[in-house]
Amino acid sequence: DLELSSNQLTSTIPSEFGNLMQLATLYLGNNTLSGTIPIKSLYLDRNSPFGGTPSKLGQLSRLTELSLFNNLLSGSIPSEL
Repeated sequence: DLELSSNQLTSTIPSEFGNLMQLATLYLGNNTLSGTIPIKSLYLDRNSPFGGTPSKLGQLSRLTELSLFNNLLSGSIPSEL
């Protein structure tokens, strides 16, 4: 597990996280981040303003758990999810 919640991180999630094949869970809550990463569990709680739910989340083939709690999401849930 990698805990990076509440670190005032901004910008996009580094693509290099995708190279961490042993990483099962990544906690990124309470930051202002965007982007995708191929992991099993993704926690993006309290990342407002977040906008719409990115359809690319549906492309995360290893993703089995997704938490988007307490975001300012808009629009519909992508069919990929």
